[in-house]
Amino acid sequence: MSTLDLRGLTPAPVTPFTRDGAVDYDAIQRLGSWLGSVDGVKGLVVLGHAGEGTFLTQDEQVRVIAAFKDSVDGRLPIIAGITGEGTAVSVEEAQRAVDAGASAGLVYPSHGWLRFGYQDGAPQDRYKAIYEGSGLPLILFQYPDVTKATYNLDTQLEIAAQPGVFATKNGVRNMRRWDREIPVLRRENPDLQILSCHDEYLLHTVFDVDGLLVGYGGLAPEPLVELIAAGKAKDYSAARAIHDRLLPVTANVYHRGSHMEGTVALKEGLVARGILEHATVRPPLLPLAEGAGAEIAAALQSAGLSSVTVPA
Repeated sequence: MSTLDLRGLTPAPVTPFTRDGAVDYDAIQRLGSWLGSVDGVKGLVVLGHAGEGTFLTQDEQVRVIAAFKDSVDGRLPIIAGITGEGTAVSVEEAQRAVDAGASAGLVYPSHGWLRFGYQDGAPQDRYKAIYEGSGLPLILFQYPDVTKATYNLDTQLEIAAQPGVFATKNGVRNMRRWDREIPVLRRENPDLQILSCHDEYLLHTVFDVDGLLVGYGGLAPEPLVELIAAGKAKDYSAARAIHDRLLPVTANVYHRGSHMEGTVALKEGLVARGILEHATVRPPLLPLAEGAGAEIAAALQSAGLSSVTVPA
């Protein structure tokens, strides 16, 4: 297995749609080429929560992977969200991702586990089957502590030690668990790349990680690259200043009633930054309340995040 280097910022961009709800491949070209031009961006994760991946058909998923790969001229790895409910279904999904040009997979838990929990050993089996069936290097995805799909420490350690697993995207959102578990993961698996996906808690987590894998990176990559550098330098003052500058944006995107609203807010923000023409989403997502777009635009302006020029 050739290990990808995601020690930096790995945005998880949205999937743009046309006004009538079709995937907008021209907008993917604009979005991907811009993100790929930002120094410090190490790869792109597509078909995740921010990318509305489970709302796409299989054909659309394949085309989105290929479109984002084309948008960066193959210079950056494209990591595909593997979200299928059953393990065999996920293996087929991973095989399609490989054929479409994905360099790695971010493995989501089986969605039934969110409500009912998982049997001991089932997550390990899921990762093993996907890697053996596709050869796709994999990222361990740690879900929030409030869900029943969050993995206990032993499960994380066993998955991290499996062939094919090279990184973990940790979004446990319980700082007690974060502080106790991340050092153990680091000690027991020193080669494992540890990536935070705590979009709304980046200040706390940035000092412990190799990088960030966040939807936020698809809207504000420039300051997040600076934040990662401050975290690696253990420069709290610099990190705090970036956090405070971004706080109005963070609040307008992620401090909403539902975390899923963040996807809609990211699209509104990309409209303000000149990447998207509109913030169309697919049901069951809904547009934000009237005036939200203007509030998000004002927050971006306050943080010094203005309209960008997309590379030709």
